[in-house]
Amino acid sequence: MTAANVRQIVIDIISDIAPDEDVTNLDDKISLREQLDLDSMDFLDIVMELRKRHRVEVPQEDYPKLATLESCVTYLSPKFA
Repeated sequence: MTAANVRQIVIDIISDIAPDEDVTNLDDKISLREQLDLDSMDFLDIVMELRKRHRVEVPQEDYPKLATLESCVTYLSPKFA
């Protein structure tokens, strides 16, 4: 799976969890929480959707590695390989 595919998976999940958020112009290097109105429950929902839809486990200690789109792709790409 390519980095672009992983990026799109994360964007699709965010779109489903926060349908009112505009995800079309997200900056890959800026924190998702800074760009979007996501609270801790939304973030937890993202992690849960990754597990439910794609069987990707993200341990709680790794949550900070999902702060930006770029870090999400870096962290998740090996898990989709």
